[in-house]
Amino acid sequence: MEHRHFRLFKPYGYLSQFQTNAKHEINKKFLGELYDFPKGTMAIGRLDKDSEGLLLLTTDGKVSYDITSSKTDKEYYAQVDGEITPEAIIQLQNGVTISHQSETYLTKPCKAFKLESFPDFPERAKKIRDERHGKTTWISLTINEGKFRQVRKMTAVVGFPTLRLVRIRVGNITLENLKMGCVEELGCIP
Repeated sequence: MEHRHFRLFKPYGYLSQFQTNAKHEINKKFLGELYDFPKGTMAIGRLDKDSEGLLLLTTDGKVSYDITSSKTDKEYYAQVDGEITPEAIIQLQNGVTISHQSETYLTKPCKAFKLESFPDFPERAKKIRDERHGKTTWISLTINEGKFRQVRKMTAVVGFPTLRLVRIRVGNITLENLKMGCVEELGCIP
């Protein structure tokens, strides 16, 4: 069987799955509404409903396992509440303690820096807020682990909660030139 691989610009509000049996998720939006994926397609990792950006999908469970279990870098752009301080960036770089599954967890050191200009993303379906509510900052955060809502928890711990989160890269595959809600089939996933 020849496996197929895809990259998707997941919009805000979609769950990183194709269907659910949970009654509370019946009216939610699923990936299958965006593209006619072949049977057996699975998301490689997840982006929560409120997050956007690059989501890789495959019909090959081994590829999915290799990317999620290895130390593959995942880069996010996060719009945070307030003017982030150099001290907060250093804390993120060194690792912070977050809660995970009712326990505390020290994140691994990561790459983090303030972006000098706002990234050119399309407007989000749900407005975040406007400048009247205070300044915001965009930062880049590259991690190679993936605890539930990890980036959001990390920025909150250092005092700058995430308002918008967009994954722009997984390994060497990027979001580049992909429009929101669009899918592109890849020849392979390196």
